[in-house]
Amino acid sequence: QVQLVESGGGLVQPGGSLRLSCAGSGGIFSLYTMGWYRQAPGKERESVATISGRGTTFYADSVKGRFTTSRDNAKNTVYLQMNSLKLEDTAVYFCFCNVRGTVYWGQGTQVTVSS
Repeated sequence: QVQLVESGGGLVQPGGSLRLSCAGSGGIFSLYTMGWYRQAPGKERESVATISGRGTTFYADSVKGRFTTSRDNAKNTVYLQMNSLKLEDTAVYFCFCNVRGTVYWGQGTQVTVSS
């Protein structure tokens, strides 16, 4: 059974940085596309960043140039480095893993950007 556990969320001021981590278990994660979605209050969940098993990345326009996703396959872990955070980045951030068409989700971690 694939399981994903996020960590690293918290409260940060505008312009600050946070790094989220997502540790996986129960699978061969180097084969899978992984990444991040987020959901702000009253809004739909939206894609933030994805990274393939080979390291190809994709970013939402709203975070390009500010967020970077990476992975350490030896640790079954994917990261999201978030810089120059804005108020509108406030959301619950969810890690996901696509295992041959089945998507698994982490429990989410809250990121709050506030002065």
